[in-house]
Amino acid sequence: MKKLFIIFSVLSLLVFIRPALGINTNSNAQSTLPVSTVEQVEESSSESFIQEAFDGIKQFYSYTGFANAAGGNLIMILIGIVFIYLGIKFDYEPLLLIPIGTGVILGNIPFVAGNQTGIYETGSVLNYLYFGVVKGIYPPLIFLGIGAMTDFSSLIANPKLMLLGAAAQIGVFATFLGALYLGFNLPEAGAIGIIGGADGPTAIFLSSKLANGINILPDGTTVKNLIGPIAIAAYSYMALVPVIQPPIMKLLTSKKERLIRMKPPRAVSQKEKMIFPIVALLLTTFISPSALPLLGMLFFGNLLKESGRTERLADTARTKLIDIVTILLGVTVGASTQADIFITKDSMLIFGLGAISFVIATMGGLLFAKFMNLFLKSDEKINPLIGAAGVSAVPDSARVVHAEGLKADKNNYLLMHAMAPNVAGVIGSAIAAGIILSFLG
Repeated sequence: MKKLFIIFSVLSLLVFIRPALGINTNSNAQSTLPVSTVEQVEESSSESFIQEAFDGIKQFYSYTGFANAAGGNLIMILIGIVFIYLGIKFDYEPLLLIPIGTGVILGNIPFVAGNQTGIYETGSVLNYLYFGVVKGIYPPLIFLGIGAMTDFSSLIANPKLMLLGAAAQIGVFATFLGALYLGFNLPEAGAIGIIGGADGPTAIFLSSKLANGINILPDGTTVKNLIGPIAIAAYSYMALVPVIQPPIMKLLTSKKERLIRMKPPRAVSQKEKMIFPIVALLLTTFISPSALPLLGMLFFGNLLKESGRTERLADTARTKLIDIVTILLGVTVGASTQADIFITKDSMLIFGLGAISFVIATMGGLLFAKFMNLFLKSDEKINPLIGAAGVSAVPDSARVVHAEGLKADKNNYLLMHAMAPNVAGVIGSAIAAGIILSFLG
């Protein structure tokens, strides 16, 4: 009985559905036609249905990535996979390379233009998130978190090591001159030059101001949008610090120099730690006011850490906030490397200049440390290895210095000494960016 009721219900439903689909009408019309005409109509309807189905499949295929893929997209997707592999397999800055690699893949999934999908299409979700890169919003927030997690004690205890951070900035100005020689205009060369500081957020901040594809030059031409290539180059070389720097250290230092043991840094009082961010903020921003967004947030974050009264704010800045911003920054910077925009001669030149500038910056710190030793007493000499930490890849560069020191002497701990030029490099690259921006912005 139950089965009969179900069958009856289905048949009743079909009765009501048939008129809505026009089935009854067709059948009635066909019944008044000759048999040959009915067969022709049925054959025509069948052919029309097949053609419509075929057209629908063709239209569906035209919207897929398979139909819109280009060789450049596949190359960039492969690069994104390599970034993710390096971050996972070799632990090369995984917090940066994994989001960037994922972003590279997202930005190079082939799509049909006009559907608000790509990062450069107004109204797309990625375009809204990319706003924080284009307008330089994310880098100051990154600096806030860096300030909240940085201990400036080693720099306060031995201020002369700040000179090593300054010396490493030679890479910035060497890259600037190299970019000019290769044909980039002044604003573009200024943005490219900051790669020499090995500081990703600073590179993004400066390129968003100078090489954003928006600014108009005096001759009426528009600057190129180099944010993606510059950011990817800066972060790539930051991640490759453990690969690039050790050979340069060994080449420019002798076994005797690598064995130099430095005096333990003096104890720094809490009062000194609280005063330092305020004094440093005033001095650095008066020297380079254009770097105020970066330096202001850096020392504000450090004041939150050292004041002893705002631990909740400091904890948020160095954990949740910087993690969120790192995710957004990494993914959007990676997604900005669409193949048609990224795979260009300019991008290749930028990567080449970045590699050279990083080498020059490392050499500048090392050689200046050796130069300083010429004027220091035997018991005050510094280990030249710590000069390599003058680049602002915090704290990876200091860790590499420490590891190289341990290879020469298992009891020679250089980490705290290396942190001084390392954090000085962060400050130095921000000041250099401000100086470049004040002249070229």
